[in-house]
Amino acid sequence: MSSSSGPRKASKSRTMTKQIIGGLVAHVDAGKTTLTEALLYQAGQLRQLGRVDKGSSFLDPDQLEKQRGITIFTHQAALDYQKLHLTLLDTPGHIDFAAQTEQVLQVLDYAVLVISATDGLQGSTRTLWDLLAQYHVPTFIFINKTDSVGADVPAVIKQLQSSLSAACVDFTGKTPTTGATAEAIAMQDDAVLESYLANDCLTEQQVQSLIQQRKLFPCYAGSALKLTGIQELLDGLAQWTVETPSTGDQFAARVFKISHDDRGNRLSWVRVLSGKLVAKREVLPGEKADQLRVYNGSKFSIQQSIPAGSVCAITGLTSSYPGQGLGQAPTAPQPRLQPVLSYAVKIDNDNPRPYLAALRELADEEPQLKVEWLSELQEARVQLMGTVQKEVLEQLLAQRYGLQVQFTNGQILYRETIDRPVEGVGHFEPLRHYAEVHLRLEPAPRGSGLTFTSHCREEVLSHNWQQQVMTSLGAKEHRGVLIGAPLTDVQITLVGGKGSIVHSVGGDFREATWRAVRQGLMELRAQKGCVLLEPWYHYRLTVPQEEVGRAINDLQQMGADFKLTESGAGPLTTITGSGPVATMRDYAITVRNYSRGQGQLECVVDGYRPCHNADEVIANHQYDPVADLPNTPDSVFCAHGSGYPVKWDQVPAMAHFPYQK
Repeated sequence: MSSSSGPRKASKSRTMTKQIIGGLVAHVDAGKTTLTEALLYQAGQLRQLGRVDKGSSFLDPDQLEKQRGITIFTHQAALDYQKLHLTLLDTPGHIDFAAQTEQVLQVLDYAVLVISATDGLQGSTRTLWDLLAQYHVPTFIFINKTDSVGADVPAVIKQLQSSLSAACVDFTGKTPTTGATAEAIAMQDDAVLESYLANDCLTEQQVQSLIQQRKLFPCYAGSALKLTGIQELLDGLAQWTVETPSTGDQFAARVFKISHDDRGNRLSWVRVLSGKLVAKREVLPGEKADQLRVYNGSKFSIQQSIPAGSVCAITGLTSSYPGQGLGQAPTAPQPRLQPVLSYAVKIDNDNPRPYLAALRELADEEPQLKVEWLSELQEARVQLMGTVQKEVLEQLLAQRYGLQVQFTNGQILYRETIDRPVEGVGHFEPLRHYAEVHLRLEPAPRGSGLTFTSHCREEVLSHNWQQQVMTSLGAKEHRGVLIGAPLTDVQITLVGGKGSIVHSVGGDFREATWRAVRQGLMELRAQKGCVLLEPWYHYRLTVPQEEVGRAINDLQQMGADFKLTESGAGPLTTITGSGPVATMRDYAITVRNYSRGQGQLECVVDGYRPCHNADEVIANHQYDPVADLPNTPDSVFCAHGSGYPVKWDQVPAMAHFPYQK
């Protein structure tokens, strides 16, 4: 159903209102913010439509967003439509800011994935789809820009069904509970199909349940700019969504964003999961929620309490961070999307303190910046996703803090893992101290990070000491022994150890634990069982047909794999595949040059793989793991009333607990 007759006025009644937190996600330039604008207008929230390209949109109030015409920060708006109260979280579309989007996904009831009717699936669309699946977010799809030349909605839906899920079903102009659409829906679940065959129709509850279980993805189409298909999407959201029930009366909430307002007040954005959040109550040790702000665009109202199912921004918290659980809520796992480039910050000033303070405040908002000060080099380093994020960071420092900086070319952020199991042992026994820890290190699936568990009996090592080991494992970023890069994709299991009733303290087990990890890695290094990982891109390269040969030769030289996905009568050919970030990160400039501006390269980080030139990288780093004293693999034993160091390769033979080689 299309609509161009103006907005429908929101109902004043909130009787039986359904509360839904919905997020809009999309590849950059798919029209996500324009869709948000259209939804707000259609629901009567806005009297006048803004334009992203004119810097007048309701949810891009930041000056940088207006300058660039893209969403950089997550923004919140709300609308009332029929019996639906919908809180909208408009997320960044550019892949450089996708980590922000990932944090938002953890607090959503539903998402609307926006796809361009002319471009179809793009690189970051697939990344977003995988993230939506990872966080189990029920998803609606809106195919936008149907008014554009070349728009082909049936082709896009066919692409969605073949590449994402067969459960992407066209709801535009359809009655989902009867007819061919109902049959297509019923095919997604055996029990629902049996019911459909018996009754020749579906119930509203069955459709809602399938969507909620991510067994069905309703697809709508229209033009946000022309206000077509907007009312139908709103009708769908009102009819097919189900309010998430509260998990209890005890307070639980999750932080999904940190920001600062115009006056410098620190804001912690949270979703209340159960119970209620009350102003002036302690929500973190020694920290109270001063103000509870409910934002709508750039404006906010102050509330005394926030019920379950709602979103607000809290002032007064200084130690909160994205993903943190408050009250009874657990803290979320580390985000899947991580930076792959490290940049040195060039500061033309003898006093680096203002620059470090500004960078750390920005890292408070975006923890993955991981600001590091290298005193020996007198320079700061930050971790970034790409060049657009770097440019925005430069502008933020200039506009918000009045600081001028430059960044060096980004260095690749490598990681390390292992390809076989090993037992590592750490012993820490200076005078009047004692601890020994045995850990089993095993390869884990790609992208799993580090996981810790215990298979040690309490009669071998008491529960308190085991807890000390577990805490110590998670207390630092463990480094590999090839180039000192962060360790990842390893399962670490406590298998044994010893303590002393008289001499052991918690710090002893921390030292023994860290040494055990490093000792095991050194054993594997000697066995050539350590693996250097590098980030890879998934890319989509479009070039004129006459340049295909040049492009394929370049890709081969860069160590990338490739597949011709489109060719034929058209002037452009599309090549897709994966390749190392190290070789492909500057290739977009090369493409624009040799294609005379007709070619385009789109890259999305596609995880880590074994490094294509590991020997060269290791040689260039000249890392000595034994000389890295904060991460030493050696142990300390005691004899004749004094402690003495023992080299890592001699520790297993001297261990007090049996060592299983």
